[in-house]
Amino acid sequence: MKTVGYAAHSADSELVPYHFERRDLRANDVAIEITYCGVCHSDLHTVNGDWGPQPYPLIPGHEIVGVVTAIGSDVKHYKVGENVAVGCMVDSCQECDQCHNHEEQYCRNGMTPTYGSPDRINGIITQGGYSKHIVVREEFVLRIPQGMDMSRAAPILCAGITTFSPLRTWNVQKGSRVGVIGLGGLGHMAVKLAVAMGAEVTAISRSNKKEEEAKALGAKSLLASSNADAMAEAANSFDLIIDTVPTKHDLNLYTPLLDIDGSLVMVGQIGPLEELMSIPLVMGRRRVAGSLIGGIKETQEVLDFCAEHDVYPECEMIKMEEINDAFARLAQGDLAHRFVIDMSSLSE
Repeated sequence: MKTVGYAAHSADSELVPYHFERRDLRANDVAIEITYCGVCHSDLHTVNGDWGPQPYPLIPGHEIVGVVTAIGSDVKHYKVGENVAVGCMVDSCQECDQCHNHEEQYCRNGMTPTYGSPDRINGIITQGGYSKHIVVREEFVLRIPQGMDMSRAAPILCAGITTFSPLRTWNVQKGSRVGVIGLGGLGHMAVKLAVAMGAEVTAISRSNKKEEEAKALGAKSLLASSNADAMAEAANSFDLIIDTVPTKHDLNLYTPLLDIDGSLVMVGQIGPLEELMSIPLVMGRRRVAGSLIGGIKETQEVLDFCAEHDVYPECEMIKMEEINDAFARLAQGDLAHRFVIDMSSLSE
């Protein structure tokens, strides 16, 4: 299938229009016309080569919403015309214990990311959602719930599941005390989801500048990490902290905020951190953990949860041609919303 997208051709080049071919439909494939695609901080990191060399030309985008245009002969669960979604991965071995446990993101043989990775069968590099069409194995296609706003659903496929999964894993419920470090694309979703689960949520930011913003998202308060007295007063006050900061930072500032048996879960920074002091961990049986997106079953759960509780990301709609400006703004600071590309602009 001939199609078009926006690709980076090197680590220091802008994204430009790129004509390419999607694979022919396999028996278990779903062909999708993309209507909206979210812009994730990891798209920027990846095309910049921050996480290692990339197989350029590369089309990013893993927060994908669209409409089924064709199905393979063995597809059972989707029909032409249905609203569907695709997240951060498009394949896994489907045979290991993790795949059988609906945790395909931890596939023992390695899951296949939506872009920048060799296809399991033909070895061709996967290309993401900053494009007009995509072809995906049925098991990795998700259903958009009836009545959900398609234009705001896309960021749930990464920002939503990345924060929903640890909230579920650590059993957040009514009365849970949750802190969220950072109020960017991931952080603002973590606040909204934890509030919808009944938690008492505190946003943690460097200053009080975003206090009104945090409260508008549902947080009961904002804790300024630059205020030593406020941080000391907040010691032992959280059961769970979701850390969404996407760059190297110092966890020693935050671990004392956890209560005994509390956990700080990393979902932002991929890579080095400042040296970690073990004293708060040992003295309070506190934990520092990590979490990677979520499995397909759990990603469907977060879509259904958001539809049921009317939880949507804060979105700024952009045209495809504005992607380089959006990347520049993203690089300057982690915005408290998600850019979403209206893919109808690609036809123009």
